[in-house]
Amino acid sequence: MVMVPYDYPEFIDGLTNLVNKNLIPVSRIDDAVKRILRVKFAMGLFENPLADDSQADFLGAQEHRELAREAVRKSLVLLKNGKSAYDGPVLPLPRKAQRILVAGTHADNLGYQCGGWTIEWQGLSGNNLTSGTTILKAIKDTVDRSTLVVFNENPDPAFINSDDFAYAIVVVGEQPYAETNGDNLNLTLPAPGPDIIKNVCSHIKCVVVVVSGRPLVIEPYLQSMDALVAAWLPGTEGQGVADVLFGDYGFTGKLARTWFKRVDQLPMNVGDAHYDPLFPFEFGLTTQPIKQT
Repeated sequence: MVMVPYDYPEFIDGLTNLVNKNLIPVSRIDDAVKRILRVKFAMGLFENPLADDSQADFLGAQEHRELAREAVRKSLVLLKNGKSAYDGPVLPLPRKAQRILVAGTHADNLGYQCGGWTIEWQGLSGNNLTSGTTILKAIKDTVDRSTLVVFNENPDPAFINSDDFAYAIVVVGEQPYAETNGDNLNLTLPAPGPDIIKNVCSHIKCVVVVVSGRPLVIEPYLQSMDALVAAWLPGTEGQGVADVLFGDYGFTGKLARTWFKRVDQLPMNVGDAHYDPLFPFEFGLTTQPIKQT
């Protein structure tokens, strides 16, 4: 089955031309059609061609969102917790502070949290795509009422130093993609993510949350961070991220694949002679939930 979304007339013309030139035998077309029809018959699509919409009202139901929120909490992977081995842990974060800074391209963008294959094929940017909670909104809903949350997507050092921030949460990552649009030979953190990390983490205690569908090159910035969290693609439930950052639940997630240092190490898998990861397969620090007062 060929899935050409937009230029299918050109595909049809091209395929027809190749068949007419005997470059693709008709038997190859017949074989493909037979296999597709066989699956459709087995699924009963010719007897019942329309989807069953009796459960449609449950889409986006609160109980389903709560389950998704739980999945977010359990999938977060804590990669670093403390500036060095001699420092105490940074996470969980205190809810009560005079003011905290939230920065980053992905802190207030529901489309970025969802990634590709959501609402639209390649995904979208923005907060008007579907119902959900951004990580920024979740942070605001979680901290103490007396805590002022200041959001600046890409703050400069002057702004960071202008206020007495207790700490910062930096949320950066990849833009949405699907299929070949996600092909990337560098796997670097897209701009302005590195600059945001540098500007914020060099001036204030910071927790970096990476929103991505895969490991990215993060080693050059790791030393400047006080804590690092791989949030993957939390979808609509940014509240699941805040649940763990502030200690309602502990970090329990483990890496489902090796996190490399540099792309020239790839491919790299457990057992390879050159296995030298930044974070090994199944790595993940843990924390305990804290009792809120």
